[in-house]
Amino acid sequence: MRAVNFTSQNTVTLLYCGAEFFPALVAAIDAAVAEVYLETYIFDDDGTGRTVKAALKRAAARGCAVNVISDWHGTGRVAVGLLSAELQAAGINHRAFNPWFHRGVARSHRKICVVDRACAFVGGLNVNDDLHDDSNPLVTLPAPRWDFAVQVRGPLADVIHDEARAQWVRLGKLPLMARLELFQELRSTRSTRSDQPVLAGLVVRDNLRNRRTIQRAYLRALGGARKRVLMANPYFAPGRKFRSALAAAAARGVEVTLLIGVGQFRLQDSVAHSFYPKLLKSGIKLVEYRKTQLHAKVAVVDDDWATVGSSNCDGLSLFINHEANVVVKDAAFARQLRRHIEQGIADGVSVRLSDYVNIRWYKRVWYGFTFLVYRSIMRIVTLGDYA
Repeated sequence: MRAVNFTSQNTVTLLYCGAEFFPALVAAIDAAVAEVYLETYIFDDDGTGRTVKAALKRAAARGCAVNVISDWHGTGRVAVGLLSAELQAAGINHRAFNPWFHRGVARSHRKICVVDRACAFVGGLNVNDDLHDDSNPLVTLPAPRWDFAVQVRGPLADVIHDEARAQWVRLGKLPLMARLELFQELRSTRSTRSDQPVLAGLVVRDNLRNRRTIQRAYLRALGGARKRVLMANPYFAPGRKFRSALAAAAARGVEVTLLIGVGQFRLQDSVAHSFYPKLLKSGIKLVEYRKTQLHAKVAVVDDDWATVGSSNCDGLSLFINHEANVVVKDAAFARQLRRHIEQGIADGVSVRLSDYVNIRWYKRVWYGFTFLVYRSIMRIVTLGDYA
C-alpha cells in the first residue's frame, strides 16, 4: 500500500471556517511578488468572491503571474464565463475545468492556492460566503459553514506548487510528448525522512496516476490506529473496503467516532442512513451535525495523524473527482484539530441503534433503495471501482 510522501520542517497552520481562512488567503495574495495559482470548485460572485478577486487583481497589477482554475460545473456554466471574462480583463489567466463534461464526469473538487512557491493553502473551503448554502446561495445558514483549511510554509509548499502548476498545464493545449514528460516528472516524488517537525504530505486523487491515493492514506491510518479515530465528513458514502476498515478498527477496541453532516441533500442523507445499522452494530459511534452546514473533510487518528482537505468519504471524491488533502504527522496539530471535532460532536446529535432498529418499514425500504441506486450509478461511472 502506497504511503504518503512526507516532507519535514514545515509550518502547518489550521484555519477554521472562512473567518480565519479568507483573511489569511487575501494577505498571502497581497504579499505575492511573482506568481499565484488558485484552484477552486466554486467561485461565487458574492462578497467573499469579490474580495478574493480584488486581491488577485491587485497581484496581477503588480506584475505577478496569476493563474486561476474553477470548475465549470461547480461554479456554474454562466457564472464561469462571466468570471473568466472579468479575470482576463484584469490580466489574470483563467481556465475552466472540464467544460460541458468533455473529459467525462470527473470534476475538479480541489481547493488549492500557492503563492510564490513559499505559501500554500489546501482545504475544503470554496471561494464563497460561508453564511450561504453551497447548493443554493439564496439560503442563509444559521451559523457559518463548518469547514477547515491549512496554510503551509516550508518544503511541502513547493510540492503543492508543482501539483498546482501541473494541473494548470494539463488543462492547456499540451502535445502528447510534453504530457508524458510531465507525467514522469510528477512520478518522481520527494520524501524527506526526518524526526523534525512538522512532517506533512500532499495526497491528491485524479484519474491517471493517483486513482486511489487518498483512500489508501485513510486505510493505512485506520489500519494502524491503536486508540481513537475521529472523522468529520458531510457526504458519507464510502465503499465496502473503507467501511470495513472502520469496523475493523472498532473491533480492535479503537474508539471510532464519525461526525456526519446532514440536511443539505435528502438523497445523500438516505444513502448515509442505509449504513447506520451496521456501523452502529460494529461499535462505531455516529453523530449528526445539524447546527449548520458541515462541509469539513477532516480526521484525526490517535495522537499524531491528521488530515484536512477537499475529499469527501463518498464515491465521487474517492473514485471520480480530482481532490487534494494534506496529511500531517504532528501531535500539536492533531490536538488542535481534535478539539474542533470534539466540539462539533458536542454540538451534534448522537445516533442510537434503536433509532434504526425500530424505524418504519417504508423508511427502511427507502434507505435500502437509495443505496442500491447510488451503488449502481457509482459502479458504472467508476468502472467497478466502487463496491
